[in-house]
Amino acid sequence: MSIAKEIAPHLPYLRRFARALSGTQVSGDAYVVATLEALVEDPASFPRDVDARIGLYRVFLQLWSSIGVNAQSSAAQASAPSLERPAAERNLDALTPRPRQAFLLRTVEGFSIDEVAAIMAVSAKEASELVQSAGQEIAEQVATDVLIIEDEPIIALDIETMVEELGHRPTGVARTHREAIELVAKKRPGLVLADIQLADGSSGLDAVNEILESIDVPVIFITAYPERLLTGDRPEPAFLITKPFQPEAVKAAISQALFFDRRASRKAA
Repeated sequence: MSIAKEIAPHLPYLRRFARALSGTQVSGDAYVVATLEALVEDPASFPRDVDARIGLYRVFLQLWSSIGVNAQSSAAQASAPSLERPAAERNLDALTPRPRQAFLLRTVEGFSIDEVAAIMAVSAKEASELVQSAGQEIAEQVATDVLIIEDEPIIALDIETMVEELGHRPTGVARTHREAIELVAKKRPGLVLADIQLADGSSGLDAVNEILESIDVPVIFITAYPERLLTGDRPEPAFLITKPFQPEAVKAAISQALFFDRRASRKAA
C-alpha cells in the first residue's frame, strides 16, 4: 500500500493535533502540508517500524521540532490577550513545549504512553514524566479546590495525595451522599472526584446529580462499577476511571478535566 493511502485516514486527526499545538487552524494546516510535502520529497523518511498513524505523527513532530520558534512556550508566541481566548487555549499556553506535545498526544489524540514514547522518540518512562509534568504545569496556572467522594479511607487518602501532588487543594472527603452535599455547601469545589457506591449504601451518582443542580463543575468518576454509569442517564461520564486504578491515569484525568473546563481561569498574578 502506498504511503498516501496508509496515512489518509489519519490526516483529519493530525490536523486537529496540529491546530491544538500551534494555536491556529491556518498555522496547523501549514505544518500538516509541510509534513506531506516532506514525505513526497523523501518517502524513505516515513518510519516503517511502527504503524502508519504513529509514523505520521512522528514525522510531523520531527518537522515541528526542527523550527526554532517552536521551542518557545505558546505564551511567548500568543498574539491575542489570554482572557479573550478559550480556556483550553489559555491553559495550553502554560505548558512548555515537550510536556505540551506529550499531553496533547495522550489526552487529545488518545495515544497510550508507549505510543507517545514511540512518536516522541523517548522512553516510556520519559513520556510518562512529560505527561505528568504537563499536569503540574497546568495546576500551577489553574489550581482549584477538589471535593473527593469516596468511602474507602485508604483509597481516599491516595486520591487526596495525588490531588495535592498536582498542586490542587482538597476541600474534604465525603463518605456519604449527605456529607458530599454538606461539604459543597461549605466550600464550592472546582472539581469533583466521585465513587458511586458509598459507605451507608447511598449513591455517589445521586450526590453528583444533586451537586450539579446547584453548581456547574467538572466531575471524574472513579468506580469499580463502571457499567452503572454507562446507561445514557445524566450526568454522562466524560471522565471515568475504573478501580483498581493507576495513579498516572487519575492525575492525567484531573489535568485533562481542568484543561478543557471552559470555566477554568488563569491563577491571578
